[in-house]
Amino acid sequence: MKAIATTVIVTADGKITLQLPPDIPPGEHQVVLVIDEQPQKKEKRPPLDFPTISVGSWPADLSLRREDMYDDWGR
Repeated sequence: MKAIATTVIVTADGKITLQLPPDIPPGEHQVVLVIDEQPQKKEKRPPLDFPTISVGSWPADLSLRREDMYDDWGR
């Protein structure tokens, strides 16, 4: 027996489409379908509002090369 948990969309005519893993052999299988009484509602969230800090422009001679950032031991 194998348990598969997934979310499906039920169409207006009461049909669903389900893609099974490739290790399920073809043939007749007994399937148990459990349906929540309430459809899932997507929670509407406002967009993320990360704080920003203005520190001015980067120095003209700033080097982000690995050789300039780390020593011979990688630190």
